[in-house]
Amino acid sequence: MKTKKIITSVLAAAMLATVFAGCGNSTESSDAQSQTEPSTAPTVAETTAPTDPYADIDDMVSKMTVEEKVGQLFYVNCRGNDMTDAINNYHIGGVLLFGVDFDGKTKDEVNVTVKAMQSASTIPLIIGTDEEGGTVVRASDNTNLRDTPYLSPSNTFANGGWSAIEDDAYDKAEFLLSLGVNVNMAPVCDITSDPDAFMYYRSFSSDADSTSRFVDTVVKASKEKHLGTVLKHFPGYGNNGDTHYSSATDGRVYSELQNNDFLPFQAGIDAGADSILVSHLIVNSIDSENPASLSESVHEVIRDTLKFDGVVMTDDLDMFAVDALDIYETLSVAAFKAGNDFLCCGDIDSEYPALLAAVQNGEITTARLDESVKRILIWKRNLAIL
Repeated sequence: MKTKKIITSVLAAAMLATVFAGCGNSTESSDAQSQTEPSTAPTVAETTAPTDPYADIDDMVSKMTVEEKVGQLFYVNCRGNDMTDAINNYHIGGVLLFGVDFDGKTKDEVNVTVKAMQSASTIPLIIGTDEEGGTVVRASDNTNLRDTPYLSPSNTFANGGWSAIEDDAYDKAEFLLSLGVNVNMAPVCDITSDPDAFMYYRSFSSDADSTSRFVDTVVKASKEKHLGTVLKHFPGYGNNGDTHYSSATDGRVYSELQNNDFLPFQAGIDAGADSILVSHLIVNSIDSENPASLSESVHEVIRDTLKFDGVVMTDDLDMFAVDALDIYETLSVAAFKAGNDFLCCGDIDSEYPALLAAVQNGEITTARLDESVKRILIWKRNLAIL
């Protein structure tokens, strides 16, 4: 087509030149030649529609029953119990292991237990535990599994600086994965300065910048090994009391949280953390009426201010600060409505039916349910277990 146009143009120009040559008007001949049709044909740009990276997850969600979807929202405390019924009857999304689940066992025995749970589940389970180091060591406290428990992050740093923190994170990842555990309920992002505070011996530092660097290091090292991480306990305990046994209220102004306590969480998010755990503290500057775990306002901060789109989970719903609340609805329903995706609980027999009923009667929309299930399945795929 292009060649034809060129030939046509040349012929036209030659004819015009011949006609006007007899008049001796070379200028007009030149003008006519310049008005010839362009010789280059226009090209059409090829466009390719972007591929949806979550199309397979959407397809999977669309094929699940309502019962299966609701089950994926539950992260059930094991505490030495047989999880077969919870897995078969409630289609649970994950199991949280405690010290009793490792005590006295060999590595092979732990693996047999975990593999049996995974085999019983249609969708692979999140298998998590708290291996913070220091005062909270579920698995490494067992000498059958490790010669010595992991040191606290602050002691690890004191012994070897930032390289020791990174090496410790790599080592924990390999250790836990070898036991069949795919999520560590760490790192602790809380910043404390009072030796009498609940979180003092579990927190890395009283300084936001160093705690942020610690969190960044742990998340990146864990992610390399495909071990899941959980940033806890949002919005940050500070120097407040223990919500396991009583309620606790944080009276700090919002700007202090934003300029201090939020920073390690933001560092973890930027590093690619998988999940954020929300505490049961009542934080007056955000919501003076509800514990953070049951507060829509707190979850808006996580999604809108910190721009986190991963899995948000509750702290244990069996803890006093929420379990003792006099509310008209079951905790799982209240927690899910507030914005949580993953619900940490022990009483699955009552929590699951209540949440399922709330979905079936339209109190909770299918769209909202699917949103959380999708986040959980994406997490599982990122961990290479789905």
